[in-house]
Formats: sequence, structure tokens, C-alpha cells
Amino acid sequence: MHYLEHLHKDKRLKKAIAAHEPMELAGGTKDVTIKLIGSIMSQQLSVKVAATLFDRFLNLFPRRKPTPAAIVALPDETLRGIGLSNAKVQYIKNIARFALGEKLTAKKLAAMTDEEIVAYLTQIKGVGRWTVEMLLIFSLGREDVFAIDDYGIQVAMANVYKLDMQEKKAFKEKMRSLSDRWRPYRSYACLHLWKCKDTKEG
Repeated sequence: MHYLEHLHKDKRLKKAIAAHEPMELAGGTKDVTIKLIGSIMSQQLSVKVAATLFDRFLNLFPRRKPTPAAIVALPDETLRGIGLSNAKVQYIKNIARFALGEKLTAKKLAAMTDEEIVAYLTQIKGVGRWTVEMLLIFSLGREDVFAIDDYGIQVAMANVYKLDMQEKKAFKEKMRSLSDRWRPYRSYACLHLWKCKDTKEG
């Protein structure tokens, strides 16, 4: 893959990802509203629980195709009934209202830089930087996103680079400094670091 030669210049990262297959960014999603909602739902949940919850959510709509208008019209109790907290119900409604009001589409976001998209979507109450970064990496296929606040990335980098996570500020500065070496392919580095964490490598 085109990014590997560049990331391999970082010797520790090269060693950590040596056993992995090359990875691709999906991108090309049409429905950014639903992807954002899925990201909000998955916060602080295991992958399995999040997938079950999202499946229940889709089943609330005809042909499993939620539209922003249909989401806004859905009673809060119905959303709570599938296992969502009050806060997440409100955040999901906030996203749907924003999507309606702003006519949110993937095409609209395609014309923006990564940072412009972060600034634009974090206007929505409940949508933080991490949520938008997940959208950028997994739905929009942006190649140079570094999810510095992701706990999985933090753990993987602490292991690979033997960093101390206790001093939060110094730790994040070191993470940022290391990640600068990976530009313009930081998203791929993140994909591999998540895999390192999952397989206890590094």
C-alpha cells in the first residue's frame, strides 16, 4: 500500500505493524447523518453492544432506512426503549435536527478540509472532536487524521513507544510529536495502532 513505505521510516511503528496486512480506508459513505449517529451510540460501549444497539435503532424505521425527519419525529421514549440513555437520545435528535436544517450531505463535507468539518459538526451539542474524527477516518476516508483522544490509540502508543501515560499533558505532547512523522498518512497509523492494541502487540 502507498502509505507503508512512509510509515516504515518510523522504526518502532514498522516493527509494531510488521505482522499486519495493509489496510484501506473505506470512505465513500453517502449517509453522514446515520454514520454520526452510529458513532454517538458507540461511545463508551463495546463493539458488540454498540452493534446490537444500532441494529435495534435501524429496526425502528421502514426498510431500516432512518431519515433525519423520521428521527426527529420519533418519540424519545421509543429511543430510550431500545436501550439508549437520555443524553444519547438528545444527542441523536440534535444531529437529526442539524442535518435537516443544514441539508447535511457527504457532498457538502467533501468540499471542506478536515479541520473545517470538525469545526462545522462540533457545533452540534453532544458531538465532540473524537466523534467527528471517527467519521473522517471510517466514513469519509480522510487519510491524515490523528485521533489523539482515543483511549485505544493512547494505550497502543504507550506500549509501542514505552511512554508514561500518567503525566497526561506531557504524554499527549509526545504523542503529537511522534504523529507528526506520519503525516500525511496518520489515519493509517491509527488503524494499525488500534490493531496493535487489539492483538496486544508492540
